[in-house]
Amino acid sequence: MLRTSVASVARSSRAFSTSASRSSYADTIKNIYVNKDTKVLIQGFTGKTKAGQTHLGLPVFGSVADAVRAEQPEATVIYVPPAGAADAILEAIEAEIPLIVTITEGIPQRDQLKIHQALLSQSKSRMVGGNCPGLLADTCKLGIMPGQVFSKGKIGIVSRSGTLTYEAVNQTTLAGLGQSLTVGIGGDPFPGTQHIDVVKVLLSDPKTEGIVLIGEIGGSMEEDAAAYLAEHNSGPNAKPVVSFIAGRTAPPGRRMGHAGAIIAGGKGAASDKVAALQKAGAIVAESPGQIGPLMLKAMQAAGRA
Repeated sequence: MLRTSVASVARSSRAFSTSASRSSYADTIKNIYVNKDTKVLIQGFTGKTKAGQTHLGLPVFGSVADAVRAEQPEATVIYVPPAGAADAILEAIEAEIPLIVTITEGIPQRDQLKIHQALLSQSKSRMVGGNCPGLLADTCKLGIMPGQVFSKGKIGIVSRSGTLTYEAVNQTTLAGLGQSLTVGIGGDPFPGTQHIDVVKVLLSDPKTEGIVLIGEIGGSMEEDAAAYLAEHNSGPNAKPVVSFIAGRTAPPGRRMGHAGAIIAGGKGAASDKVAALQKAGAIVAESPGQIGPLMLKAMQAAGRA
């Protein structure tokens, strides 16, 4: 485990790794597959315990590099406060930890851009977040999601909203469908992982038989995912997709909750996202309360439930 630490190396001088076998950041999406045996590091584990001591029965390290040398973690979860979060993330990228889950909310947009550029410059680490609830698969929870509403099953869930993630999980659990992989991508304007990235994984995952996609106003992530679904999820073997778009009544130019939830420059309206998803064959719920029943009905119609 790791205390919050700030590296003294100038960030502008850093270079991150790429390789012939994994040549771009896009190839790191497979790193979101976690399981019960995934070894996890926590950055922001404690702010008081010194390196070399233990906290909650676990070792505390003075740097990510020290933790990697000693434990070889396959994932790290970032709980470091906003002012130090960028340094913590860059330290994890430099250490080539395969999966970085950033829970921290309120990371300055200037720092988000720096992180985004660092991620795209390398091919070892994949980030989910920031400002996200985390992800859960195969009883491995990385983040702050309420584990008691989850159940093992066949629905893949990807969502910008943390609360609506839990709602979709609970409803698919109550419907008897369960979840194969749940990813909260977060509400920041520059997330490390977008809807389309997770959709690609869910479409190719044999354990996933249906998809719930939850979006909100702002940006074009939902439209991008819809375009991919239209091209790659059709025909008799198509996986049912149920979606919900939050913020339909939001006025243009006013941010609604998340930093990325704003209609600006004539783009990011809920109506555009709904239309794109419906054109791709998704069933778009009018309210979050319909997600479970609509998903169950679609799965039954497809002979998958």
